[in-house]
Amino acid sequence: MTTTIAVEDQPSTSNEKLGWALVVICMAQLMVVLDSTIANIALPYIGHDLDITQNNLQWIVTGYALAFGGLLLLGGRLADLYGRRRIFMLGLVLFSFASALGGLAQNEAMLLGSRGLQGVGAAMAAPAALALISTTFPAGPLRNRAFSVYAALSGVGAAIGLILGGWLTGLEVSGLEGWRLTFLINVPIGLFAAFIAPRFLKESEPQHTALDIPGAVSGTLGLTSLVYGLSRAGDSRYGWGDSVTIGTLVAAVVLLVAFVQIERTVKNPLLPLSIFASRARATALVSMMITPAAMFAMFFFLSLMVQNVMGYSSLRTGFAFLPFTFGMIAGATISSKLIAKVDPRWLAGTGTILAGMALFAFSRITVDDSPATLASLAANGGFAGNDINYWTAIAPWVVLMSFGMGLTFVSMMLVAVHGIPDEDSGIGSGVLNTMQQVGGAIGLAALSTIAVHFTRERAADISASMSGGGGTPSADVQQRISDLVGQSAFTSGATHAFLVGAFMIWTASAIVWIFLNVKHHELVDEEAPEGVVV
Repeated sequence: MTTTIAVEDQPSTSNEKLGWALVVICMAQLMVVLDSTIANIALPYIGHDLDITQNNLQWIVTGYALAFGGLLLLGGRLADLYGRRRIFMLGLVLFSFASALGGLAQNEAMLLGSRGLQGVGAAMAAPAALALISTTFPAGPLRNRAFSVYAALSGVGAAIGLILGGWLTGLEVSGLEGWRLTFLINVPIGLFAAFIAPRFLKESEPQHTALDIPGAVSGTLGLTSLVYGLSRAGDSRYGWGDSVTIGTLVAAVVLLVAFVQIERTVKNPLLPLSIFASRARATALVSMMITPAAMFAMFFFLSLMVQNVMGYSSLRTGFAFLPFTFGMIAGATISSKLIAKVDPRWLAGTGTILAGMALFAFSRITVDDSPATLASLAANGGFAGNDINYWTAIAPWVVLMSFGMGLTFVSMMLVAVHGIPDEDSGIGSGVLNTMQQVGGAIGLAALSTIAVHFTRERAADISASMSGGGGTPSADVQQRISDLVGQSAFTSGATHAFLVGAFMIWTASAIVWIFLNVKHHELVDEEAPEGVVV
């Protein structure tokens, strides 16, 4: 406990420096998370301006996810070996350069290449950022508050990305199309954070050990193949039965099995498998894989529902998720204050129960898709979801979902990184980030498959109920009816995905309640024996 007391007795300037250190770290985290969603709303505009086909537009999102998810373990180990601040700054500079390249892109290849480079920069900066929190802030209230802010940004960033993307897409500055601003906004932020990092962040001691090249190659290719295969499986054009999907997933399994075998025998492994030896840490990592999977799927399906079924504009769609930021901040703040007094099992267990309840509430959303209603909406130019009340059917559950995630993320992050030796904190953070990325890919792929199945099934039922009616409507009315059938059918698919997502999170909750045995005082006791701490 002496470390915490010493920090608290230091002059206020030391705490101010810690505060600025957290600002720098969180600027990087916000950029990384923002870029997972900020470009989503701009996709139609990007496709039009750069003449990118609808099929290839997905690579603007998938390309970033592939590079980010595939290189996280390598990025974490590079931070341990060559200095966390150095790799953090290099990642920020690369991310900023790639963002500038994307914002000034003149063709499809230039834009997709820039997204891959952004993923590389993010894979370097993100593990280093989380490791810098673990090694900069002493265990206790200071570290808890730092993780609270970091965890809040992990969820809030996705919502802010939708809002910012919707706003920037509608702008035009100095002749630049609005979608370009969604990339260029990163440049000054990233360069500023990299510039001031040496002033507030200490460099870690580099390790003079060789990089595990076989492990780096097999692990990176295995994770990249896994993320790609799962993303392709979730695409309605391909699905789980597609030969490329199957081949990629089989290759991923082979590569990852080889990776594990290499790590068991190599002298200086890329990923020390002892990280998974702790029951508490393993529980935290599994829960941090399942819960973000359901959360990211919520963003995906709900944003499409609000925009395409309820008829909201892109900017209004972004603001529909604004309550998520308030709930996330509240949950993270409460969790950081209670973690010193309450075991993480109670915080994460309660948080996952609440988040599951929110997803269950989303699964109860319905639209009136009777033939008479659809015909009336078609005649009046309405949307299938005109009868969905945002303030009762969506807003309260967005807040509940985010509050539950705030409670869960802070406590699980603390458990996941606590007890990892300082020399391995970068790879430990890389594992945590990887679990979140891979979990998100798995969740979205699985829930997309479910949504597509029920969407097609409901569309066939609605079309059958509308056949055999009166006279043939005009071509315009037929098109509007077809659009409304699609909107109604999508609602059915999305609500079934929400229902499965709820049980996914409740599964994570059961794992936490059953297996998470770490006590709250162990998270702040630097002197506790290794077997107790982890």
